[in-house]
Amino acid sequence: MDQARHIVLGVHITERVRHVPRIQELLTEYGCSIKTRLGLHTVSEDFCSPNGLVLLEMAGPEQPIYELMEKLKTIEGVEVQKMVFEHE
Repeated sequence: MDQARHIVLGVHITERVRHVPRIQELLTEYGCSIKTRLGLHTVSEDFCSPNGLVLLEMAGPEQPIYELMEKLKTIEGVEVQKMVFEHE
């Protein structure tokens, strides 16, 4: 990936327990393109949200990043958004 670009993917997941196996498979497959991974979901003593958000800071060539995005988008209950920061 061009050093002048910084790509972050936001992956919103509904029904986490149902969709996590395929998502985890893809994150492992594209692990060399993921610099940082942060998972967020609401949890308390008596509640664990069925939905979640994963933030992925990407690294390396852009082609695998876009492949990962497209594969994630094919999973029911998954929405992917991309943030691109340009550095000069």
